[in-house]
Amino acid sequence: MRFYDEGEAITYIFRSIARLRDMERGPDEDSRDTTPTKQLIQLADLLDYQREYAVVTGSKGKGSTTVITAKLLQHLGHTVGTITSPHLVSWRERIRVNGRSIPSADFVRILEGLAPYIDQIESSLTGKQYFSPQGIFLAIALRWFDEQGVNAAVLEVGRGGRYDDISVVPNRLSLFTPIMLEHVKQLGRTLERIAWHKAGIIKPYSYAYSVPQAPEALDVIQAEADALKAEFAWIAPQDMGEYLGETDEGMRMRYGRYGEMTLALKGTYQIMNATLAIQGAGNMHGRLAGMAHAAPEYVAAIHTGLADVKWYGRMHKLQDSPAIWVDGSTTVVAARSVLESIPINAPLITILGTPIDRDYEGVYRIFGEKSAALILTESKINFNVRFPDAETALTAARQYNADVTYAPTLDRAVELARAKAGGAGTIMLAVAQPLVGEAMLLWGYNLDSI
Repeated sequence: MRFYDEGEAITYIFRSIARLRDMERGPDEDSRDTTPTKQLIQLADLLDYQREYAVVTGSKGKGSTTVITAKLLQHLGHTVGTITSPHLVSWRERIRVNGRSIPSADFVRILEGLAPYIDQIESSLTGKQYFSPQGIFLAIALRWFDEQGVNAAVLEVGRGGRYDDISVVPNRLSLFTPIMLEHVKQLGRTLERIAWHKAGIIKPYSYAYSVPQAPEALDVIQAEADALKAEFAWIAPQDMGEYLGETDEGMRMRYGRYGEMTLALKGTYQIMNATLAIQGAGNMHGRLAGMAHAAPEYVAAIHTGLADVKWYGRMHKLQDSPAIWVDGSTTVVAARSVLESIPINAPLITILGTPIDRDYEGVYRIFGEKSAALILTESKINFNVRFPDAETALTAARQYNADVTYAPTLDRAVELARAKAGGAGTIMLAVAQPLVGEAMLLWGYNLDSI
């Protein structure tokens, strides 16, 4: 099979699930099946059992933890592959080696080689069965990792874990960021049930690390690890890295034997992600050939890795006068965190682009109570991310702020916000990932390299 361009390739990847777009699919345990992905990996001989895999799950901080862990491993001398989601602009951003997105020509070429296997598997699917796009992205990534000599891969799950296609890799390390009530329709309405889904990434006789969790989530992860004879370590709050203050490019932190370090990310919550990443990178590195943990150069690599992290659109300052910030704050917890973390000069004008499957009314409330005005917008560059219609969004937001307007595009929203903020105010873009990507492009960033 030949694809004319990257767009045609993406259409092909989503053709199986596209026919189910308007169907009710229900909980993940009833609607998701990793069997097609397993078959593809087997038919195409895609698994390198000599490669070390880490899988990252949780409700907040998965992407940051993935890229920090990868950057640390890279500075420790490894060739590192990553899978993250969602992307900002290009689907290719989800697949990277040493921070660089897979080139378009290679993405299309590898998919063309996998297409006969995909077609063979799809021909046997019936009813509500589908070939997960994530499974196809995973297959492309694994082939690309082979070609690039990747010896360590850090993979972020899409939503849960147990029924996530990423979980089919033979990961010897599982990393857990904070688990919260999210995706309740797909994962369940209790924290215990959501944690059960996420704990499904743990493999027998493997290793797992977690940041502090609610007791009911922690108990579920521990039970899963015990059942599989996996070694599980919970990082207690007092064992987290210590926040020392802001820098122009990020923050200073102190952590154990590593002492004081610079983390090139904003937001105090990133200290937790960095702590987890340091533990995870150390665990993986220990099974790979390289410098000893006790060596001075190991500590130096952790320092330089943290200072070299790039993860665009996470508490990211785009400009001064007026100060404009962008963050993927689409949950109530994230909304509170961003308001606590950035310096705000009045008036605060907030641009919101919250997907319909999130608690968009809750996000409107948090920002509405602190902002002089709200501007609502949406994006159409990722058809998987849907937004409430303008009337629904405006009605919900006006409960919490008297000055609410709707802009059909992000550039128009920014134009309106500039007029309201003047030169001395603050503009906050608290938006879904596609809109984060649009913002980064508006300000001239290259998203193919992080």
